[in-house]
Amino acid sequence: MRVLIAPDKFAGTLTAVEASEAIARGWARRSPGDVLDLAPMADGGPGFVDVLHAALGGELLGVTVEAPHGERVPATLLFVEDVAYIETAQAVGLHLMDGGAEFGSSNGVGELILAAVESGARKVVVGLGGSGTNDGGAGVLAALGATSDGILDSGAIALDTVTTVDLAPARERLAGVELVVASDVDNPLTGMFGATKTFGPQKGIEEDRIVEVDGWLETFAAATDRRTSLEKGAGAAGGIGFALLALGASREPGIALVARHVRLAERARNADLVITGEGAFDFSSRSGKVPYGVAEIAAAALRPCVALAGQVLVGSREMRALGIESAYSLVDLVGEERAFADPSGALAELAERTARTWSR
Repeated sequence: MRVLIAPDKFAGTLTAVEASEAIARGWARRSPGDVLDLAPMADGGPGFVDVLHAALGGELLGVTVEAPHGERVPATLLFVEDVAYIETAQAVGLHLMDGGAEFGSSNGVGELILAAVESGARKVVVGLGGSGTNDGGAGVLAALGATSDGILDSGAIALDTVTTVDLAPARERLAGVELVVASDVDNPLTGMFGATKTFGPQKGIEEDRIVEVDGWLETFAAATDRRTSLEKGAGAAGGIGFALLALGASREPGIALVARHVRLAERARNADLVITGEGAFDFSSRSGKVPYGVAEIAAAALRPCVALAGQVLVGSREMRALGIESAYSLVDLVGEERAFADPSGALAELAERTARTWSR
């Protein structure tokens, strides 16, 4: 049997590469004769650069950039010829936050883009996801040279000082460079489904602060490019999507971009079964996340797709609506304590159990 293994990261425990290796190890214990094809995936969030480096090769360039609260942190650019790939989570990820998202700036992402351009990139692909900031990308614009009558580089809390934003200096610095946004979500910048309302609570913005913080982004959008703030993906990564789209970036779902580069559709056609996975499999997985994207590709290839996850938070009906035949939970198998204490071993055990059902 030929099995394609294409998981996302298991957030906080395993990278996508580690997860795919653990699944393969467990599956091989039960069905050593099966042919396993490992295709670790990403949707634009954490792991984006590592997954593309594994698939495309290329050269890694280490830099240091500003984190959300001003300290310097290491980050890595991937160059494949004159194309640079950037992962915003390396500069503004949740793991770098110290305090609420309204105080964090996205300056470091602008610095990453500048580093890519100054190193000769003619195309910059920016993976969005896993961010801890919520400043509408104002810090990105400031780092790239945009000017304002207010403060752009001190987080969302300063955006009520902004009434005008001049993007021309930033556009000049990016002249001749193609900018691509690889977005894991399609939310607009503001409103009921915007960055603050949808993702603010997980970034530490209290519920009673949501309306005020969203209002700051509304002010910033009105001063910058109101129409662009309504586009799909403008709310990605706390609004970094908005900043990049306002600078003329094109947008492609991160999962589609990664799937194309790893030739996932071709590999699915050559498989008998497709396995995907992530830390928490829930209905939000439909919003540009890896399991849904992998399941769509499996369905187009007329191949069944199953998911292994830390937790499975959907029922069978919702699961099938996402294109998943069955989903299996680490927590249900080994308990929460072991799932976090030994995620690789627990995932291998879950894969071994799954192979009993699915391997022929």
